Amino acid sequence: MSKRQKISVQCYSGYKANERPVSFKTGENSLKVSEILDTWYGEDYTYFKLLADDGNTYILKYQANNDKWELDFFRNKILYI
Repeated sequence: MSKRQKISVQCYSGYKANERPVSFKTGENSLKVSEILDTWYGEDYTYFKLLADDGNTYILKYQANNDKWELDFFRNKILYI
């Protein structure tokens, strides 16, 4: 994916806002997060590698300084069986 795609994300907020994504929408597709596979942090961003309920793997990027989410990576399960 050469250009990051903006998405709508619903989050769990525990001890901090936007602690982790629980569902997200890309275009017309609404997906629930089945499992968070990995998380890594930068100064003003957090990446979440996750498995969605469609069986595909996604990496979402959250930029805290401007409260913006992006779809950074997508891997279709059918291509990697």
